[in-house]
Amino acid sequence: MKLCCSSGWTDLLPLLCGLCIALGQTQQTTPAPSTGQSPSGKLKFRLAGYPRKHNEGRIEVFYKEEWGTICDDDFTLENANVLCRHLGFVAATGWAHSAKYGKGVGRIWLDNVICGGSEKSITDCNSRGWGNSDCTHEEDAGVVCKDERIQGFVEPNIIETEVNQVEEVRLRPVVASAKKRLPVTEGIVEVRYKDGWAQICDEGWNHKNSRVICGMMGFPSERKVNKNFYKSVKKRATRGGGRSLRSKERRIKKRAAKAKGTSPGSKDRSAKVQAAKATAKTVATKGRLLPKSAPTNKQKEDLKPTTRLYTERHQPNYRLHSVACTGTEVHISVCPFEFYKGNMSGACKGGMPAVASCLAGPLFSNGIGLKKKAAQQTPSQQLIRLKGGAKVGEGRVEVLRKGVWGTVCDDRWNLQAASVVCRELGFGSAKEAPTGARMGQGMGPIHMNEVQCLGTEKSLWSCQYKNITEEDCQHSEDASVRCNTPYMGFENTIRLSGGRNRLEGRVEVQLPGNGSKALRWGLVCGEGWGNKEAAVVCRQLGLGYANSALQETWYWDASNVTDMIVSGVRCTGTEMTLSHCQTHGANVNCKKTGSRFAAGVICSETASDLLLHANLVQETAYIEDRPLHMLYCAAEENCLSSTARHANWPYGHRRLLRFSSQIHNNGRADFRPKAGRHSWVWHECHRHYHSMDIFTHYDILTPNGTKVAEGHKASFCLEDTECQEMVSKRYECANFGEQGITVGCWDLYRHDIDCQWIDISDLKPGNYILQVVINPNFEVAESDFTNNAMKCNCKYDGHRIWVHNCHIGDAFSEEANKRFEQYPGQLNNQIV
Repeated sequence: MKLCCSSGWTDLLPLLCGLCIALGQTQQTTPAPSTGQSPSGKLKFRLAGYPRKHNEGRIEVFYKEEWGTICDDDFTLENANVLCRHLGFVAATGWAHSAKYGKGVGRIWLDNVICGGSEKSITDCNSRGWGNSDCTHEEDAGVVCKDERIQGFVEPNIIETEVNQVEEVRLRPVVASAKKRLPVTEGIVEVRYKDGWAQICDEGWNHKNSRVICGMMGFPSERKVNKNFYKSVKKRATRGGGRSLRSKERRIKKRAAKAKGTSPGSKDRSAKVQAAKATAKTVATKGRLLPKSAPTNKQKEDLKPTTRLYTERHQPNYRLHSVACTGTEVHISVCPFEFYKGNMSGACKGGMPAVASCLAGPLFSNGIGLKKKAAQQTPSQQLIRLKGGAKVGEGRVEVLRKGVWGTVCDDRWNLQAASVVCRELGFGSAKEAPTGARMGQGMGPIHMNEVQCLGTEKSLWSCQYKNITEEDCQHSEDASVRCNTPYMGFENTIRLSGGRNRLEGRVEVQLPGNGSKALRWGLVCGEGWGNKEAAVVCRQLGLGYANSALQETWYWDASNVTDMIVSGVRCTGTEMTLSHCQTHGANVNCKKTGSRFAAGVICSETASDLLLHANLVQETAYIEDRPLHMLYCAAEENCLSSTARHANWPYGHRRLLRFSSQIHNNGRADFRPKAGRHSWVWHECHRHYHSMDIFTHYDILTPNGTKVAEGHKASFCLEDTECQEMVSKRYECANFGEQGITVGCWDLYRHDIDCQWIDISDLKPGNYILQVVINPNFEVAESDFTNNAMKCNCKYDGHRIWVHNCHIGDAFSEEANKRFEQYPGQLNNQIV
């Protein structure tokens, strides 16, 4: 510092000296839960915010005796790496923008920070300077650090005091039947406090607070609570505390009497008397009056857990009071509230624990009537959907406009807008609003930009937004959501065993045993097991996307489970659990019953997503009459119709509908052939390898769906023909190179190469549908199979063909698709 202040530049001296002195300060203040020092000891850093784990959060820096935040402008993973090392972690695995962990307070110390990633301190990175920022706290940056500490890293020598914050919340049901039923839609609101749970005083509690809690629990809306029921529960629970102790003493005496040889008959009679008395005391636990007679077995089962719950929790432990949410918050931590301080024995006098009751969305409704009502309403009212997500309640946001699905640009995209989307779809509030096409890029139009919501809107279309021009947004800026969803316990009935890590293994499911209520674990038959079934397993376990579906798992034979109890599994790929798929039921029919033939999966956090450029097909389609003597290689690879074998070879010709196909990988993982290069097949005629026998299907269909002409394309060369800006090619077929399609790249099959056609030599004039399907047999896992098909209207007059209205299979609304399928055909060659 002495050297710094000794400069002869008079004009810069005050500034430089002030900066050097400020960097040398190390004031002790009360930090948030996760704090750290830079290696040089000049600055302090901490993680803050909600909801978060210990290795993630809003990044805050202590400078000039004040804690402040860092703006997310120009923020990168390299910045996060430097900051995570300040906190004692080895590296960063991600970062967050737009105040994902909540808005900070105070100064915004740094803006436009640009690091290379190898800097020892954040002060070595470029920025606008300390305190120079044009940001608001809505742009506070966060980091996600790798949960691995730097060896020898010394925590700051600061005594931490208790930090008041609320991160984890739950609904605790008090009715026995509700405890057994998932999802839990009603109960006492509790917050995590130290190693247990605490309650919230209901003074001032209203439906707006309940709406926030329900959103956190994964429910779109709240409903009115019967407070009289909970008041009666509180009274009975308080009175029942002494009785429960006396009952415990009686049970101890009975066990002692049994040990001394008391007659079983007297014991049984005593038990019946006690059961009748207990029933008389708890007849009102379900909110209705019952006769004071001996209970039935079902009544005993219902009453026992409820009585026990009331007596155990008769003394509430209040933590919060005066909660005043507006109803639009995504987390209760954002709401104004107060903590109880000091001795809390007299807390919430005259009040009771806050209770919330929630209305489940259609996917999670237990009532049959609700499901029927949702099923009737959904088709006509669905104006928004999620695509490309690994879990239920997450994905790229797509909205319907004029019968065509399109995406939403991420400019000004935040948790408020994301929560409107989530609630509109029947989920809770949003826990994350990812930007930058984090759930893959869409294709087609971008319908909305700069969406701004208040949080009270019923639909995203009710929010303020701007229309899109081509200069405004690209699909690399598609907005996504991650919604809160109810806990259903689906992962408890399935598991993976024998794998090298938690993402892979043999599939084991839990089902009721034969003739008994006991549950047992068993295997799934591998016959017919494919990527759609594997996708459901990975989703059910919360492990992301399917990477591979395995029909033999002899190399994972590490479990003592050997019985094959499920067979004939057939899934669409969108189910939430494997139990929602079709099976053979109790009649297990598996030809190969050995455990080595059990089904297995390999899951992945990312997946590819292939889409066809529909407009290019429309622009390049034409007819060619190709001489037979030029089609020998094509005939060898079955690229001609079956009637070609009866042609007068080598004379004559075949009529071919040719077109180019450009296949994009818009997912988050490279598309790779299922088979490794060791099993690729060499075709001498065309002098190339086939990595997939069938990569695409080409079909001509009648308007009613009957196939009248077909073709197929083997993946003789999966490679990166072109890529988006800033994306490098990775796959090239030359010299037996690796095959695949990189994320952000596309593979172009030109119209003038062999087999890039449909043989229409036998096609009669008429109106048809041209259909192209990529990865038709689902051999390679993708994040979304619904967008693999493309359809076009076409008119063939025997000499010419018109192809138009080409679109991805799920790009239109249901009504638009019906109009497309019922298309009467062209009356002339004037295509509008």
